[in-house]
Amino acid sequence: MTKQTKWFNFECSTEPLSLPYSHQIYRQTDALPVSWDLLASNNIFLSRNYLEALEKAAPTNMTCHFIGVFRGPELVAIALSQFLDLNAIDCYGNKNPIKHLSLKNYLFRKYSSRILVMGNNMLSGQNAFAVSSTANIPHVLQALKHAADALKADFNSRGIDIHLTTFKDFQTTEIEDFKMPAFKDDLRFSVQPNMVLFLNDEWKAEQDYVNAMSKKYRAQFKRCRTKAKGIEKKELGLEEIIALEDKLQELYLHVASNAPFNTFYLPKHHFSVLKEKLQSAFLLIGYFMDDQLIGFKTLISNGEALDTYFLGYDDSIQKEKMLYLNMLYDMTSHAIHNGFRKIIFGRTALEIKSSIGAKPEEIIGLMKHSSKTINRFLPFFFNYLEPKTVWQERNPFQASSQ
Repeated sequence: MTKQTKWFNFECSTEPLSLPYSHQIYRQTDALPVSWDLLASNNIFLSRNYLEALEKAAPTNMTCHFIGVFRGPELVAIALSQFLDLNAIDCYGNKNPIKHLSLKNYLFRKYSSRILVMGNNMLSGQNAFAVSSTANIPHVLQALKHAADALKADFNSRGIDIHLTTFKDFQTTEIEDFKMPAFKDDLRFSVQPNMVLFLNDEWKAEQDYVNAMSKKYRAQFKRCRTKAKGIEKKELGLEEIIALEDKLQELYLHVASNAPFNTFYLPKHHFSVLKEKLQSAFLLIGYFMDDQLIGFKTLISNGEALDTYFLGYDDSIQKEKMLYLNMLYDMTSHAIHNGFRKIIFGRTALEIKSSIGAKPEEIIGLMKHSSKTINRFLPFFFNYLEPKTVWQERNPFQASSQ
C-alpha cells in the first residue's frame, strides 16, 4: 500500500512503499486531530494547550511544527519539531570571553547555526514525542525520521539550509530504540546532564527534607533562609503577570544574558500566554522586597513530575539574599507539599542543584549534519564547538561530619 506524507499547508509528497506508517505535519494547532490530547495525556508539553501557548509565544528565532504519525486512519504518535536560526540572535552571553572573536564562533555560525530539533529545545528530557501503547516503536521512529527529512526539504525549498538535525533528549534505555538503519549515520552525543531530585516518600513537610541532610547542608539551609528575611513571595495571576511583564522580562534577560550560551530568548508575553493556556498547571511566583519585584520563578506541573521552568532576578540582591538558592529550596518545598514524585531541574547550575539533592541523569541525543563530509567528522567538530562545564557533584544527604 502506498503511504503519503500529508502536509497541512505543505505540498504532499509520496513516501517509499516500505514505510508502514504515514505522517502529517501541521503548522497550526487548530488543525491538530481531535484525538491529539489522548496521546498527550501523560505529558503536558505535548498537549494542545501547551502547543497553543508555544504557537503564540515562541522565541522569535524559532519555528514550530506539530507531527502526527498514523497507522492507516489511526493517530498512533504525536511529536513536536522546532527549527532554530541561531544567526538571528546573539547567542554568546556577556561573560563569554570568545564572543564574536574566535574561530569557534565563525565555524558555529557558518556550519551549525540552523538546527532542526525533533523535540523541545526549551526543556530537558524526552518531550519529543508520545506514542500509543499499541504502536510499533521502530515504525514510529522511521516515520519521524521521514518527517524530519520532509521538513528539511521544505525549508530548503524556501532558501533555508538546515545544518543539523537532532533528536533530543533520551535516557540510555530510550536511545536503544534508535538502533536501526534509519539512524545509522547519526552521532549519538551527551552533553550536560539533566538534574533531577527524587522526593522521598517519607518527606511530608519541608522539615522532613531538611532533617535528612547532613550537618553541613542543614547549616547551609538555615543560613540561606535567614538571608531571605524581608522577602515576600506571591503567586501571580494572569492579570498580575500581564501588569508586570516589563519587569519580568528585565529580570529574565538579566539571567539569560549572563549565561555562556543561548539558543533563544523568550518574548515578553511568553509567561502570560502560558498562564492563560495552562492555568493552574503553570505557576509564576514573584519575590518582592519593599513592594518591588526582585525575582521570580516558574513551575509547570506534569503528572507526578514538577518541571522547573525559567526564572529571573536582580543579581545584586540575589547575592545578598541568596535568592537563587532560596528559590531552589522553595521549589523543593512546593513539590513535597503537593505530592510530586520528582523535580526536573534541567541542565544548568549543576553544582548548586546537586547541593540541594538533585542527581545528574545522562540524556542522549542524536545529531546528523546535512553535509556528508562534515558528518563524517562530526564527533570532532561537535567536541570542538561544545562549551565545556566543570563541576563537582554534592550530596547533601550523606552521613558526614563535614
